[in-house]
Amino acid sequence: MIRVSVVGAKGRMGATVVDAVKNAPDTELAKALDAGDDLTQITPENTDVVVEFTVPAASLDNVLALVNQGVNVVVGTTGWTDEKLARVKEALASHPDVSVFIAPNFAISTVLAENFAAQAAKYFESVEIVEMHHPNKVDAPSGTAIHTAHAIAAARKDAGMGPIPDNTQTDGGSRGQVVDGIHVHAVRLRGLNAHEEVLFGNPGEQLVLRADSFDRSSFMPGVLLAVRHAGENPGTVTVGLDNYLDL
Repeated sequence: MIRVSVVGAKGRMGATVVDAVKNAPDTELAKALDAGDDLTQITPENTDVVVEFTVPAASLDNVLALVNQGVNVVVGTTGWTDEKLARVKEALASHPDVSVFIAPNFAISTVLAENFAAQAAKYFESVEIVEMHHPNKVDAPSGTAIHTAHAIAAARKDAGMGPIPDNTQTDGGSRGQVVDGIHVHAVRLRGLNAHEEVLFGNPGEQLVLRADSFDRSSFMPGVLLAVRHAGENPGTVTVGLDNYLDL
Protein backbone atom coordinates (compact mmCIF):
# COMPACT_ATOMS: atom_id res chain seq x y z
CA MET A 1 0.00 0.00 0.00
CA ILE A 2 1.18 3.52 -0.82
CA ARG A 3 0.90 5.76 2.23
CA VAL A 4 -0.46 9.13 1.11
CA SER A 5 -0.75 12.33 3.13
CA VAL A 6 -2.86 15.23 1.87
CA VAL A 7 -2.08 18.89 2.55
CA GLY A 8 -5.10 21.11 1.94
CA ALA A 9 -7.38 18.27 2.98
CA LYS A 10 -10.34 20.50 3.83
CA GLY A 11 -10.37 22.32 0.50
CA ARG A 12 -12.62 21.32 -2.39
CA MET A 13 -9.88 19.48 -4.27
CA GLY A 14 -8.11 18.23 -1.15
CA ALA A 15 -11.25 16.64 0.23
CA THR A 16 -11.84 14.89 -3.09
CA VAL A 17 -8.25 13.60 -3.03
CA VAL A 18 -8.77 12.27 0.51
CA ASP A 19 -11.79 10.27 -0.68
CA ALA A 20 -9.93 9.00 -3.76
CA VAL A 21 -6.99 7.83 -1.65
CA LYS A 22 -9.31 6.04 0.77
CA ASN A 23 -11.19 4.31 -2.05
CA ALA A 24 -8.24 3.25 -4.25
CA PRO A 25 -7.13 -0.37 -3.75
CA ASP A 26 -3.40 0.42 -3.51
CA THR A 27 -3.34 3.62 -1.41
CA GLU A 28 -4.09 4.47 2.19
CA LEU A 29 -4.48 7.82 3.92
CA ALA A 30 -1.63 8.64 6.31
CA LYS A 31 -2.26 12.27 7.32
CA ALA A 32 -4.89 14.84 6.32
CA LEU A 33 -3.63 18.32 7.12
CA ASP A 34 -4.95 21.79 6.35
CA ALA A 35 -4.00 25.44 6.86
CA GLY A 36 -2.30 26.00 10.20
CA ASP A 37 -1.41 22.36 10.76
CA ASP A 38 2.21 21.43 11.49
CA LEU A 39 3.73 19.86 8.37
CA THR A 40 6.50 18.28 10.42
CA GLN A 41 3.90 15.64 11.35
CA ILE A 42 4.57 14.22 7.88
CA THR A 43 7.74 12.11 7.81
CA PRO A 44 9.19 9.27 5.72
CA GLU A 45 8.22 6.96 8.59
CA ASN A 46 4.48 7.53 8.04
CA THR A 47 4.23 8.82 4.46
CA ASP A 48 5.46 7.72 1.03
CA VAL A 49 4.07 10.67 -0.91
CA VAL A 50 2.24 13.91 -0.11
CA VAL A 51 -0.44 15.40 -2.34
CA GLU A 52 -0.42 19.20 -1.96
CA PHE A 53 -3.59 21.04 -3.04
CA THR A 54 -3.70 24.47 -1.40
CA VAL A 55 -3.39 28.00 -2.85
CA PRO A 56 -0.59 29.62 -4.87
CA ALA A 57 0.41 31.92 -1.99
CA ALA A 58 1.10 28.95 0.29
CA SER A 59 2.20 26.19 -2.05
CA LEU A 60 5.90 27.04 -2.41
CA ASP A 61 6.50 27.19 1.34
CA ASN A 62 4.57 23.95 1.79
CA VAL A 63 6.59 22.13 -0.85
CA LEU A 64 9.90 23.39 0.53
CA ALA A 65 8.90 22.26 4.02
CA LEU A 66 7.88 18.82 2.77
CA VAL A 67 11.11 18.41 0.78
CA ASN A 68 13.04 19.26 3.93
CA GLN A 69 11.02 16.57 5.71
CA GLY A 70 12.35 14.10 3.15
CA VAL A 71 9.07 13.04 1.52
CA ASN A 72 8.03 12.91 -2.13
CA VAL A 73 5.49 15.53 -3.18
CA VAL A 74 2.76 15.62 -5.83
CA VAL A 75 1.54 19.20 -6.34
CA GLY A 76 -1.82 20.15 -7.80
CA THR A 77 -1.71 23.82 -6.81
CA THR A 78 -1.20 26.17 -9.75
CA GLY A 79 0.64 29.50 -9.96
CA TRP A 80 4.15 28.10 -10.41
CA THR A 81 6.78 30.33 -12.02
CA ASP A 82 10.34 29.68 -13.14
CA GLU A 83 11.55 31.44 -9.99
CA LYS A 84 9.48 29.18 -7.73
CA LEU A 85 10.61 26.08 -9.57
CA ALA A 86 14.22 27.20 -9.13
CA ARG A 87 13.67 27.42 -5.36
CA VAL A 88 12.39 23.84 -5.29
CA LYS A 89 15.33 22.61 -7.38
CA GLU A 90 17.72 24.27 -4.94
CA ALA A 91 16.03 22.48 -2.04
CA LEU A 92 16.21 19.14 -3.84
CA ALA A 93 19.97 19.53 -4.21
CA SER A 94 20.18 18.88 -0.47
CA HIS A 95 17.62 16.05 -0.65
CA PRO A 96 18.59 13.99 -3.70
CA ASP A 97 16.34 11.08 -2.68
CA VAL A 98 13.18 13.19 -2.84
CA SER A 99 11.10 13.92 -5.94
CA VAL A 100 8.60 16.69 -6.67
CA PHE A 101 5.92 16.37 -9.32
CA ILE A 102 3.82 19.38 -10.38
CA ALA A 103 0.74 19.03 -12.57
CA PRO A 104 -0.77 22.07 -14.28
CA ASN A 105 -3.79 19.81 -14.72
CA PHE A 106 -4.65 16.27 -13.61
CA ALA A 107 -7.50 15.69 -16.07
CA ILE A 108 -6.47 13.09 -18.67
CA SER A 109 -8.64 14.80 -21.32
CA THR A 110 -6.88 18.12 -20.79
CA VAL A 111 -3.41 16.58 -20.88
CA LEU A 112 -4.27 14.84 -24.14
CA ALA A 113 -5.72 18.06 -25.61
CA GLU A 114 -2.49 19.88 -24.77
CA ASN A 115 -0.46 17.14 -26.41
CA PHE A 116 -2.64 17.27 -29.52
CA ALA A 117 -2.33 21.08 -29.55
CA ALA A 118 1.46 20.90 -29.58
CA GLN A 119 1.27 18.48 -32.53
CA ALA A 120 -1.13 20.74 -34.45
CA ALA A 121 0.71 24.00 -33.73
CA LYS A 122 3.16 23.76 -36.61
CA TYR A 123 0.36 23.38 -39.18
CA PHE A 124 -1.63 26.53 -38.41
CA GLU A 125 -0.86 30.21 -38.89
CA SER A 126 -2.98 31.39 -35.95
CA VAL A 127 -3.76 30.02 -32.51
CA GLU A 128 -5.45 31.34 -29.38
CA ILE A 129 -6.47 29.78 -26.07
CA VAL A 130 -9.67 30.34 -24.12
CA GLU A 131 -9.85 28.90 -20.60
CA MET A 132 -13.09 28.94 -18.63
CA HIS A 133 -13.48 28.29 -14.91
CA HIS A 134 -15.75 28.90 -11.93
CA PRO A 135 -15.45 32.36 -10.30
CA ASN A 136 -13.86 30.95 -7.13
CA LYS A 137 -10.61 30.21 -8.96
CA VAL A 138 -7.93 32.57 -7.66
CA ASP A 139 -5.51 32.69 -10.61
CA ALA A 140 -6.01 33.82 -14.18
CA PRO A 141 -5.07 32.66 -16.68
CA SER A 142 -5.02 29.12 -15.39
CA GLY A 143 -1.81 27.16 -14.98
CA THR A 144 -3.13 24.71 -17.55
CA ALA A 145 -3.59 27.43 -20.17
CA ILE A 146 -0.13 28.83 -19.48
CA HIS A 147 1.39 25.36 -19.81
CA THR A 148 -0.51 24.82 -23.07
CA ALA A 149 0.70 28.15 -24.43
CA HIS A 150 4.32 27.29 -23.69
CA ALA A 151 3.93 23.90 -25.39
CA ILE A 152 2.40 25.49 -28.50
CA ALA A 153 5.06 28.21 -28.61
CA ALA A 154 7.85 25.63 -28.35
CA ALA A 155 6.36 23.60 -31.20
CA ARG A 156 6.04 26.71 -33.38
CA LYS A 157 9.62 27.71 -32.62
CA ASP A 158 10.93 24.23 -33.50
CA ALA A 159 9.04 24.47 -36.79
CA GLY A 160 10.64 27.84 -37.58
CA MET A 161 7.34 29.71 -37.54
CA GLY A 162 7.15 33.46 -37.03
CA PRO A 163 4.87 35.56 -34.83
CA ILE A 164 1.13 34.95 -34.99
CA PRO A 165 -0.54 37.56 -37.23
CA ASP A 166 -2.41 40.20 -35.24
CA ASN A 167 -2.97 43.76 -36.40
CA THR A 168 -5.07 44.82 -33.40
CA GLN A 169 -4.20 48.41 -32.50
CA THR A 170 -4.59 48.18 -28.72
CA ASP A 171 -2.23 48.06 -25.79
CA GLY A 172 -3.44 44.74 -24.39
CA GLY A 173 -7.10 45.65 -24.24
CA SER A 174 -9.39 42.65 -24.52
CA ARG A 175 -6.91 40.53 -26.44
CA GLY A 176 -6.02 38.47 -23.39
CA GLN A 177 -2.69 37.93 -21.70
CA VAL A 178 0.17 37.15 -24.06
CA VAL A 179 2.00 34.03 -22.88
CA ASP A 180 5.09 33.19 -24.92
CA GLY A 181 3.52 34.94 -27.91
CA ILE A 182 0.16 33.17 -27.54
CA HIS A 183 -2.99 35.10 -26.57
CA VAL A 184 -4.75 33.48 -23.61
CA HIS A 185 -8.25 34.53 -22.56
CA ALA A 186 -9.72 33.78 -19.13
CA VAL A 187 -13.46 33.45 -18.45
CA ARG A 188 -14.82 33.21 -14.89
CA LEU A 189 -18.48 32.21 -14.87
CA ARG A 190 -20.81 30.69 -12.28
CA GLY A 191 -21.81 27.18 -13.31
CA LEU A 192 -18.51 26.31 -14.99
CA ASN A 193 -15.91 23.97 -13.55
CA ALA A 194 -12.75 23.67 -15.71
CA HIS A 195 -12.74 24.03 -19.48
CA GLU A 196 -10.18 24.88 -22.16
CA GLU A 197 -10.41 25.57 -25.88
CA VAL A 198 -7.47 25.85 -28.24
CA LEU A 199 -8.46 27.49 -31.53
CA PHE A 200 -6.27 27.07 -34.61
CA GLY A 201 -6.80 28.96 -37.85
CA ASN A 202 -5.58 28.93 -41.43
CA PRO A 203 -7.07 30.63 -44.49
CA GLY A 204 -10.41 28.90 -45.03
CA GLU A 205 -10.19 26.42 -42.13
CA GLN A 206 -10.32 26.09 -38.36
CA LEU A 207 -9.49 23.41 -35.81
CA VAL A 208 -10.88 23.56 -32.28
CA LEU A 209 -9.60 21.34 -29.48
CA ARG A 210 -11.71 21.44 -26.32
CA ALA A 211 -11.43 19.64 -22.99
CA ASP A 212 -14.15 19.83 -20.34
CA SER A 213 -13.97 18.72 -16.71
CA PHE A 214 -17.46 18.86 -15.27
CA ASP A 215 -16.61 17.56 -11.82
CA ARG A 216 -13.56 17.39 -9.55
CA SER A 217 -13.73 13.60 -9.74
CA SER A 218 -12.32 13.90 -13.27
CA PHE A 219 -8.94 14.83 -11.78
CA MET A 220 -8.61 11.84 -9.47
CA PRO A 221 -7.32 9.23 -11.96
CA GLY A 222 -4.50 11.65 -12.80
CA VAL A 223 -3.75 12.33 -9.14
CA LEU A 224 -3.54 8.62 -8.37
CA LEU A 225 -1.37 8.06 -11.45
CA ALA A 226 1.09 10.67 -10.19
CA VAL A 227 1.02 9.17 -6.69
CA ARG A 228 1.90 5.75 -8.11
CA HIS A 229 4.88 7.22 -9.99
CA ALA A 230 6.14 9.30 -7.06
CA GLY A 231 9.82 8.79 -6.32
CA GLU A 232 10.74 7.56 -9.80
CA ASN A 233 12.86 10.64 -10.53
CA PRO A 234 14.66 11.43 -7.26
CA GLY A 235 16.29 14.82 -6.92
CA THR A 236 14.25 16.37 -9.71
CA VAL A 237 11.14 18.43 -10.39
CA THR A 238 8.86 16.86 -13.00
CA VAL A 239 6.16 19.05 -14.55
CA GLY A 240 3.17 17.67 -16.44
CA LEU A 241 1.15 14.47 -16.30
CA ASP A 242 2.17 13.73 -19.89
CA ASN A 243 5.43 12.39 -18.43
CA TYR A 244 3.45 9.41 -17.09
CA LEU A 245 1.28 8.78 -20.15
CA ASP A 246 2.29 6.79 -23.21
CA LEU A 247 2.27 9.74 -25.62
